[in-house]
Amino acid sequence: MPVLNEEDSLEPLQARLEAVLKTLAMPYEVIYVDDGSTDRSWEVLKRLAASHVGVGVVRLRRNFGQASAMAAGFAHARYPIVVTLDADLQNDPGDIPRLLAALDDDHDVVAGWRRVRRDAWLTRLVPSRIANWLIRAVTGVELHDSGCTLRAYRREILQDLTLFGELHRFLPVLAAWVGGRIKEIEVTHHPRAHGKSKYGPLRTFKVVVDLITLKFLRDFSGRPNYVFGGFGLACLLLGAVAFAVVAYRVLVLQRLEATPMVFLMVIFVFVGALSIFMGFLAEIVIRGFHDTTRKPAYYVRQTIGLDRADDA
Repeated sequence: MPVLNEEDSLEPLQARLEAVLKTLAMPYEVIYVDDGSTDRSWEVLKRLAASHVGVGVVRLRRNFGQASAMAAGFAHARYPIVVTLDADLQNDPGDIPRLLAALDDDHDVVAGWRRVRRDAWLTRLVPSRIANWLIRAVTGVELHDSGCTLRAYRREILQDLTLFGELHRFLPVLAAWVGGRIKEIEVTHHPRAHGKSKYGPLRTFKVVVDLITLKFLRDFSGRPNYVFGGFGLACLLLGAVAFAVVAYRVLVLQRLEATPMVFLMVIFVFVGALSIFMGFLAEIVIRGFHDTTRKPAYYVRQTIGLDRADDA
């Protein structure tokens, strides 16, 4: 659970969590990540860790954002299933058993859907619906509620994901893009009882920017020359058209007066050549990255019969 200035919600949240988790008959841990809180959240978290077995706290040096806070929590989690939720009491811990039950052998991620939301209509619901529609349209992942933090993940799918910026809201999308199988169930949503929301109407614009970044990373991170080279060839083609127009005016029409086509011809040829060279440079950087880090260009779900050589 990422925490940012939620001092009044933490102790009631821990009580609700314990009441639910003790009924699961399985080992568990609770990890809070203090993302640079400026209120008394850190003092409350220290008290919870000291008085409750199985509670861990990670304190970040400053506010890095929800995605980084969740990445820190994932890095310190030990068990094969990871459940995330907000610390503001709007997510209901009572839904955790339902998430775990839905996380069967056929799914890697179970995402919560706040079908009935207890938020302000204009400042929260409208931007959220626009953002969710954009995410579905661009990514092709059919989720009704990409902003719901209440989710259950298999640990192995999280190990194939890289979180940065504001990509926490796209975790199911990232999981789907590496072959994860996603399921969505309805969850309970409560009105905010303490503190204030960290999001507002400007969130939709951030989603648009993040979607552009995400689309580029998915489609072209391994082949950047498709973008730069394609744009460069298009510019060179336009430059050739501009050159043909200039040549026609000079050689056929015998018109030697100044024309914007000369300027456009030079610009298109220069930009096109520069884009192609940038594409080559990007390809070299990508190849060097994969060669030095040995990062594979694929993700394996499971193997059968390949460890027999080690046993021999």
